[in-house]
Amino acid sequence: MARRAKSICRSAGCNALIDAPGYCAKHLRATRQEQDRDRGSAQERGYTSAWTKARGHYLRKHPLCEYCRRAGLVVPATVVDHIIPHRLKKAIDSGDEMQIAKARALFWDSENNWMSLCGHCHDSVKQAEEKATR
Repeated sequence: MARRAKSICRSAGCNALIDAPGYCAKHLRATRQEQDRDRGSAQERGYTSAWTKARGHYLRKHPLCEYCRRAGLVVPATVVDHIIPHRLKKAIDSGDEMQIAKARALFWDSENNWMSLCGHCHDSVKQAEEKATR
């Protein structure tokens, strides 16, 4: 089997050779830390004790993963996902009251914007869908 040629780290000025396109270990760590800082804590993104309570009620009403159920599988749900990302922290950071109100409404819209997923579907299938639409 043919081997892939080495790639150069995507970080400006870094000439480290890596096996696959992207960042070397040093810059990958720094990039992830920067993304985490921008993302904010769970509390900053709206996931408070009120969310924990609402999430529990929703999972009791909708106990199965919706993606797995569509595929004919019966898998317990462990995550309540926002179908349309709410971007509450970004709205709060902007200071725009209209944007904050819209984000909060989207965050708490359990009838139209929440779905139950298993951990696998949330972390792989749903995340891949979101990356494709960015």
